Amino acid sequence: MEFLQAFHRMMENTKDIALATSVNNVPNVRVVNFYYDPQKKGVLYFSSIKDNPKTFEFSQNNKVAFTTIPVDMIEHTRVTKGIVKKSDFTIFDLKEAFIKKYPSYEIMIAQAGDRLAIYEIHFNEANITLSFDKQGKVTL
Repeated sequence: MEFLQAFHRMMENTKDIALATSVNNVPNVRVVNFYYDPQKKGVLYFSSIKDNPKTFEFSQNNKVAFTTIPVDMIEHTRVTKGIVKKSDFTIFDLKEAFIKKYPSYEIMIAQAGDRLAIYEIHFNEANITLSFDKQGKVTL
């Protein structure tokens, strides 16, 4: 239970993830902001400009990994078996959640909302690191 509580805390309080992809055996990583709805277990949402080169990679290989970027230098969540797909949601559907987590999103949505697409990462388990000697796994 401790690791599950830590997972939810990190997903709520962490601002960014490092998202790793690979196409033709060429790895790529980028930092993206995200929203995790605890009511939809194992689904993380992030936005991207439509037709961004990153989104082209998803169509070539939908297997991804990510890690939360630690706030305190140690604690983080890591997912190694994620599947990414374009969401049926729009940024306008998730607007309130993104603005709550990122107040500056209100301006971005107002200026570029029509150019943003929502993507989902689906995953069943996450590795949780609380300290150098306290690590565990949660199943969602």
